[in-house]
Amino acid sequence: MRITSVAIIGAGTMGGGIAIGCLAAGLTTRVIDLDAGSLTTLHTRVQRFFDRAVEKERMSRAEADAAIGCLRTGNALADVVGADLVIEAVFEDRQVKRDVLADIGSHLAPDAIVATNTSALRVADLAASLPCPENFLGLHYFSPAEINPLVEVVSGPLTAAPTVAAALAFLERVGKTALPCRDSSGFAVNRFFCPYTNEAARLLDEGIATTGQIDHVACAAFDLAMGPFAVMNIVRPRIALNAVQNLAGLGAFYTPTAALIAAGETNEPWQIEDDPAPLPDAVQQQVADRLRAALFLPVLEAIGEDVAAPDDLDLGARMALRFGLPPVQAMRALGRARTEEVIEPLTRQYGADMPVAGLKRAFDAPQTD
Repeated sequence: MRITSVAIIGAGTMGGGIAIGCLAAGLTTRVIDLDAGSLTTLHTRVQRFFDRAVEKERMSRAEADAAIGCLRTGNALADVVGADLVIEAVFEDRQVKRDVLADIGSHLAPDAIVATNTSALRVADLAASLPCPENFLGLHYFSPAEINPLVEVVSGPLTAAPTVAAALAFLERVGKTALPCRDSSGFAVNRFFCPYTNEAARLLDEGIATTGQIDHVACAAFDLAMGPFAVMNIVRPRIALNAVQNLAGLGAFYTPTAALIAAGETNEPWQIEDDPAPLPDAVQQQVADRLRAALFLPVLEAIGEDVAAPDDLDLGARMALRFGLPPVQAMRALGRARTEEVIEPLTRQYGADMPVAGLKRAFDAPQTD
């Protein structure tokens, strides 16, 4: 199936960004939101995005106007009728998403593809809301969706192969890089990024270092432009907490720490000092190893569970999160013995097994540059 028309449910930050990407590719795009104010804001956002693209000479005025002209809006879920692809981008709540999917079911064409833009909810838990679960999958965009190149393509247990093929062709048309992954809590990227941010909050909780010091060590350890606290301020602490909470069922290691819970409940940004005091070498090494362990352990578990291939996990870290030194590459640089030494304290503290299958695949798999 060739996708030529898209309906997006939700005109917020993610829905609007997804819409802009579709418009830029020349796709007829209808954005549906019950709030008229959100649709007005969307029109302004779309106009500003394409005006800026013209100013920066990324496209001509005629091309920008043509893209803007592909936008349609509506305030009823019935407006999904006729769309080849429907992307649900509403609030990250299982019941809210189930209700929306159930409500659009009767308005879908028999071969319409439906995708949920969820960062952590299982596709299998949402599929029953639709009459044709074989046409349903996850498309997890990363913020800002109009710019970030990566999209996780999540196949549920009932997702049909032609559905995945059509989704991959759609993503190629709109200029996105697809990361196929299995339907598992956190999928590929959040499976390791959430524990990493949670461990940063735990280091703060324990008084080992300040937010600025932890960010500084993280940037040096993984060749990053921004550390975990700076990133959480961009996505907002409440959303960061919600993402971590969605992984809590995976075990004690994934349970959110007190500092993250407090920040998420207030949704106030982390206070990060501009010029943090240097840490003693031993403490700096401790912080770096704790952050490495919090990345390495979930990555290895995900590899062992066939959530995604080792190099695909690194692709996600590079493209979605801008890791200059992504986790699997970092482990390979350290070597297997040192990697096991780094993660052993975590396995002991939380009663987790050493991820032997993941270690074998990470270190035995053919390595790409």
